[in-house]
Amino acid sequence: MQDWLKEELQGFDAGDQRLNERFELIMRRLSDKPTMSIPAACNSWNETLATYRFFDNASVSPEQILSPHREATVRRIAQHPVVVVAQDTTTLNLTKPSDQMKGTGPLSDEHNHGMFNHVGLAISTDGVALGVVEAEYWARDWETFFSNKQLTKSEKAIKRRETPFLEKESARWLRGYQAGCELAQQNPQTQIVVVSDSEADLLDCIAYAQQSKASASSSADWITRAYQDRCLPKGETHPKLWDACEAAPVRTTIEIEVSENDPESGDKTKRNQSRTARTTQAEVRAITITLPGQPRVEGNIGPQVVNVVYVREIKPPEGEKPVEWLLLTNLPIDSIEEIQLVIDYYVLRWKIELYFRILKVGCGVEKLQFEQLERYQRCLAVYMVVAWRVFYVMMLGRECPEIPCDCVFSPEEWKSVYKVVHRKEPPKTPPPLGEMVVLVAKLGGYLGRKHDGPPGPQTTWIGMQRMKDFALAWLLFQSPPTDESAASNETPRQKTAEAIYV
Repeated sequence: MQDWLKEELQGFDAGDQRLNERFELIMRRLSDKPTMSIPAACNSWNETLATYRFFDNASVSPEQILSPHREATVRRIAQHPVVVVAQDTTTLNLTKPSDQMKGTGPLSDEHNHGMFNHVGLAISTDGVALGVVEAEYWARDWETFFSNKQLTKSEKAIKRRETPFLEKESARWLRGYQAGCELAQQNPQTQIVVVSDSEADLLDCIAYAQQSKASASSSADWITRAYQDRCLPKGETHPKLWDACEAAPVRTTIEIEVSENDPESGDKTKRNQSRTARTTQAEVRAITITLPGQPRVEGNIGPQVVNVVYVREIKPPEGEKPVEWLLLTNLPIDSIEEIQLVIDYYVLRWKIELYFRILKVGCGVEKLQFEQLERYQRCLAVYMVVAWRVFYVMMLGRECPEIPCDCVFSPEEWKSVYKVVHRKEPPKTPPPLGEMVVLVAKLGGYLGRKHDGPPGPQTTWIGMQRMKDFALAWLLFQSPPTDESAASNETPRQKTAEAIYV
């Protein structure tokens, strides 16, 4: 088994040694060929059937599959003074022309079937994904969906007010923060910062986080992008949140990279505007405000004092609205350095979008064919680890390019790739990781021209898949037979290849 798999699967126990061995083999096959279908990734029809039987086994849960990976992630987190946990939800569209997967629910409408996956991804301050620390799956109920469609807008608002918060879908953001607090308790020497997008702009979550920080030393810090332009308490100079931020003095000016966005949906909210890619200047303001309390079924939520960092583009292109982030946080904002830290931590949130792209496009999880949603979720849990591995290698090559590549790649992997790309014998000393990741990406179509950026996820996952085939060939054909193995007509490398790949 590859060294990284030993680390990620340490402690897995399904209660049956045969299941444990099957799980190891499945992880190896799907990580070797993440872009291929399950039958194509397996070595035989019998192996394919055994893989599907594993995903059909009710005694193995998705949480159980992810558990050893989470424990390995906790160990990686312990090596860093600060770790950001970015949480977000992705929609998995599993609609098929016929024979819909049993257990799926409606998405945006009754014509699209699927489920939702809420993920907490641990990220170092260097931008390296350390692993998945929390995952929650659910599908909407069809009966509830159709009954809600019959309600008027005011009736829906009343129903939302009368529903306890923990029974709402949005409670997943609170559970994501609680998962961050558990990490903080497990790693008291590491500062955990839970970063959430504007969907988490909920007073219930803010109040819980504020209370948690006040009552426990080992709890997570938090940053949430604001979405609601809340009314401020009476007596304030400015009646609305955005007005108060815009009136605050400019603390500093920063340069930000804006990525292109061409939203496919008709969503025209602040968080989903069309924009062109650019490098631009933005003003930064920071204030402390009081958010007014709100009534709830469970009891009233009191006023919440929070810090705010407001970033707004100075001169947007003609016809485009300025990029702006209004960030609510408990982190200090007294100095420019502290304000910059809040911005830096929030920017890391976009790493989870790349992770979802690897999961959905690279691993093709929306194309998987299963009859039952429970089986699909077990398979999805495996691919979540596979997608993390691709992302980890890509970002580690960017952020830590000088470390030796054998900390990530086995000898047969880096040597075979080096020889294929350079058409010459590999050096005795492993090359730097940054150089090696570029070579792997070249197998996936990366050109490496002067104006090209670093390798992206697509060239990385394709290259890693091809690398496995070259590594197998290297093990099988590189070494001449010894006297002892010549009699059995088998080389030492062939024995190694059989142990790893067969």
